[in-house]
Amino acid sequence: MSHPTYNRLEDVVLDELFPEVDQALREGVHVDQETMQWYGFLEDALEFLEPLYERYGLVLTRAADGYFFLVPLRETTGRQRLSIAEMLVGQALALMLLDPSTVQAGGSVKKAQLVELLVSLVGEERLLQALNPRRSRRDERVEQELARKEVDRALRTLNKLGFIDVVDPENLRLRAALLRFAEAVRATDEPARALERMIGRGEADVDQDHDEHEPEEDES
Repeated sequence: MSHPTYNRLEDVVLDELFPEVDQALREGVHVDQETMQWYGFLEDALEFLEPLYERYGLVLTRAADGYFFLVPLRETTGRQRLSIAEMLVGQALALMLLDPSTVQAGGSVKKAQLVELLVSLVGEERLLQALNPRRSRRDERVEQELARKEVDRALRTLNKLGFIDVVDPENLRLRAALLRFAEAVRATDEPARALERMIGRGEADVDQDHDEHEPEEDES
């Protein structure tokens, strides 16, 4: 879909797409080419939006993998980092996206594959501990159920931020923005192996913050 050529910032701000795209970006959403209208708007308006967001201490970033997102120029009180579960799930999904077979499948994966990958890389006991950091010793079945809920909560967050599409309770579709979780290892000779080691050691890349600029209440 073609978009108008903007001659000044006022034209951009008056476009009916601006309010919803602006709000989404400020809430940490990653806008990729699959959201064609929004992506085209950002492409056409980029020269005017970059200085606008800089005035508010934000950088409108266009990733080489084909998506836009906002990054704060400095730490702010409203900025929230991803939870441990969201980081682990995001990194594991990024690892799956680096697999050529996932790309050939159109980015489609099953939630069961994700859980199996996490267990194989982290270990079941460490994974349960990571997903239930405040746990006291409980029945194993209770811990596993709590872990499943944490994974589901993480998937909902990643879906909201444009990293994935939750197709149904058992199926996911991975999107290009997931590669932010692999940014620290992309330049290595074997990025997939490096990311595997990073997940296994429980390391988090500081660039994988949740760039949401307004606090959000946690789901109960």
